[in-house]
Amino acid sequence: MTLALARLLIDFGFLILIWAVQLVIYPCFQYYSKENLLIWHQKYTIRVTFIVLPLITLQFILASVQLWQFQNWYSILSMLLIVVLWLLTFLIFVPLHQSIDNHTPVDKVCHKLVQKNWMRTVLWTLLFVISLVHFSFY
Repeated sequence: MTLALARLLIDFGFLILIWAVQLVIYPCFQYYSKENLLIWHQKYTIRVTFIVLPLITLQFILASVQLWQFQNWYSILSMLLIVVLWLLTFLIFVPLHQSIDNHTPVDKVCHKLVQKNWMRTVLWTLLFVISLVHFSFY
C-alpha cells in the first residue's frame, strides 16, 4: 500500500465519521434527558476515543511523512488543515464534551456541539477532497 493510498483511506474514514457525528450522533444528544445523557456520554466518549485516536494519530504521522518527503501544495495544505482540526478539537470540542460531564446545561452544550461541528465537518471534507485529488494525480 502506498503512502498516498493510506492517507486517502484515513481521510475517507474521517469523512464518514465526521458526517455521522454531524448528522446523527450530536443531534441525538438533545433527545436524552439530562440524567441519561450524562450516563450515555461517559460511555460514548470512551468508545469514540477508540475510533478517533488511532485515526487522528495515523493521519498526523502520514501527513508528517508526506510533508517531510515532499513540500508541495498538498502536503503543506493538508498538514495545515490537520493542525487546525486538532486545535478545534482540543480547544473547542474537548471542553464542550467535558462540560456535559460537569453538568453544564445540556441544551446549550448540545446545540453548540452541532453548530460548531460544521467547522470540522467542512474541513475534514475538504481534506478528503484534496487527498482524493492528490491521489488521482499521484
